[in-house]
Amino acid sequence: MSASIRPMRVADIERVTVLEARIFKDAWSAPMFDAELTAPHRAWFVAEEAGEVVGYGGVGVFAATDAHLMNLAVDESLRGRGIGRRLLASISGAAAAMGASRITLEVRPSSTAAIALYESEGFAHAGTRPGYYDDEDALIMWGELSPPAEIILAIESSCDETAAAIMRGGTELLANVVSSQIDFHARFGGVVPEIASRKHTEAIVGVIDEAMEQAATALGKERFEFADLDAVAVTYGPGLVGALVVGVAYAKGLAMGAGLPLVGVNHLEGHIFANVFADAEVAPPLIALVVSGGHTSLVHMPEWGVYRTLGETLDDATGEAFDKVAKVLGLEYPGGPILSRLAETGDPAAINFPRAMLHSGDYAFSLSGLKTAVINHIRHEREAGREIDVPDLAASFQAAVIDVQIAKAVRAVTETQATSFCLAGGVAANPALREALRAAIEPLGVHVSVPPLHLCTDNAAMIAAAAHYRYWRGDRLGLDAEPLPGLRLDTE
Repeated sequence: MSASIRPMRVADIERVTVLEARIFKDAWSAPMFDAELTAPHRAWFVAEEAGEVVGYGGVGVFAATDAHLMNLAVDESLRGRGIGRRLLASISGAAAAMGASRITLEVRPSSTAAIALYESEGFAHAGTRPGYYDDEDALIMWGELSPPAEIILAIESSCDETAAAIMRGGTELLANVVSSQIDFHARFGGVVPEIASRKHTEAIVGVIDEAMEQAATALGKERFEFADLDAVAVTYGPGLVGALVVGVAYAKGLAMGAGLPLVGVNHLEGHIFANVFADAEVAPPLIALVVSGGHTSLVHMPEWGVYRTLGETLDDATGEAFDKVAKVLGLEYPGGPILSRLAETGDPAAINFPRAMLHSGDYAFSLSGLKTAVINHIRHEREAGREIDVPDLAASFQAAVIDVQIAKAVRAVTETQATSFCLAGGVAANPALREALRAAIEPLGVHVSVPPLHLCTDNAAMIAAAAHYRYWRGDRLGLDAEPLPGLRLDTE
């Protein structure tokens, strides 16, 4: 049986500590491992075989480009089977994914097998550290980290876009295909879940085939096969359950048939990673404002892969409110983008709509009352026989939404001392919101990132970018996994 590599969990500490004490004279204690699992800029892994932890290792990134191998050990009875080499590969990949370009370590001169492993992986001797161990000096070794080069096929089907993307190394997009269902749902004024899942079923094979063809062209190959992939990634929540089922089922079948690891990605994490993919300066600690047809939330990412939702909408999402107002005005679906274009020529001060929860003292949002106020205004004007100035109404409504989001975003950035800010989700395409955020947050000395327009709406490139990081952390989705329509982003 081959050992599997996965992220270390708190439940592993007891077994890891036993191994540590048996292998090393100057062993780490359980509290030391516990502290490492919660420390920033760390990645720890275990090798597991037959339900038992048989090896472990970890890395920390302590400078912008330098990583330190904290520990690496394998059960004495299982050495010589490549487990240590596989742990080292996961550790190096995680360090590279966190931005490190080189890695250092200390090793006992008497640990000849470990030294041979490091040398075979390109580590070079760089001196000694006298008295590092109680009974022995330490050899210092340095190794270069190559940018990750894994190729991942990602699938997105959480709502009404069937999408597939193929990405190499988390930065090189080899294929990006999106099949939209907007025309099918427009006649109903919104997404119909039953239609969405049926259209995903009809489209997914063709979308995957087209992505494979694009990847072959990008790589200069006659054909690109599933065997050329390193992993399959899929959105497994949140979203419409029937739509998610199609993507998850296809991804599980492909992973099983091709013998590939399966990586699950949260849809909201994907939207945040659209910025990471498009903007190399984005790095934690960061605040993300996620605004779409189904979501409105402020998220704090203190380090890679760690998420804490500071606040979210108590009722309608931003995109949903825009679409509902547009529908009352008789605009075509999706009405949000039309409404934002009309707002460009309107007066944002023409109508004093309420700024719901502007002074609530927390990070929660509420759009339902504002939406109702706008709809009531439209009804009153029509009942009075007055013509509605649609650009003015659109601009005033939009200003009421943006004012609250800007105020809470600025507060979140300030209170968390974030160095980056990301706008994410379908409503991130709104030009007024993009410019207002830049104007409010950039003077604080915070890097502001807004995704390119083609990465604002649902797509699989953003899922591939997020999957790249999870792949190197060792995160895997089991083949028995089910879609989770209410999946939360929070990790703490």
